[in-house]
Parts: sequence; structure tokens; C-alpha cells
Amino acid sequence: MLKIKKDVNSQVLCDAIVEGMQENKAKDIVVLDLREIPNSVCDFFVICSGESSTQVDGISTSVTRHTRKELSEKPWHIEGKTNSEWVLLDYINVVAHIFYKDARPFYDLEDLWADAKRTDIPNLN
Repeated sequence: MLKIKKDVNSQVLCDAIVEGMQENKAKDIVVLDLREIPNSVCDFFVICSGESSTQVDGISTSVTRHTRKELSEKPWHIEGKTNSEWVLLDYINVVAHIFYKDARPFYDLEDLWADAKRTDIPNLN
């Protein structure tokens, strides 16, 4: 029997990614809404930091597990798992960027996409 997969709304997927990040105590979560930017690569970037390469790996695993459990979604492509300084989870319409805290300022995605509507998610204790 062929399963027909429903497309998940990118806002719902973005929210699930944030929840997955928070489950593993990700820091400084930022959501960049790219929907109003012409020729943008996707609808949302979700960016966060981890305190260690182990935590970065754990956050990426948590996000993948949470989106699969809640929405039956899995990343189309994963990049950077080998060194865990910058792990990219590409869900096509939403891209999650999980940085080791020292690597994030170097790439400065928030400034690169400064035209996007930015939402800062408060850190959980």
C-alpha cells in the first residue's frame, strides 16, 4: 500500500524544531522568517548554540527525534555531524542551524540575513 505524505506547514515545522532544540537546552535560539524575502532559500532558518560539540550533536538528535515523533518529518539532508561545530538539518522549507557557541559568531547568519523578520526565543533554565 502506498502512503501519501501530507505536507507539513512550515510554521508548524519551525515550532517543532524550536521545541526539539529546547528539549536539549539549546541556547540563544533565533528564528529568521525568510518568507517575505525575494529568492530566499527556504521559509525559515532556526539557529541555536550548544555549549560543547557533544551538546551540538545531542541537540541535532533531539530535533530529528522530535520532528519525526510529532510530525512524521525527517530531514531531507544532514550536514556537519562528523565534527559537530555546525550541524545543518535541512527540512527543505525550514533549515535548522546548530552551532558550537564559538563557531556561531564567525558565520553570523543573523547578520547575513538581516532583512528577515527575527524572533528571539528566551533561554529555558
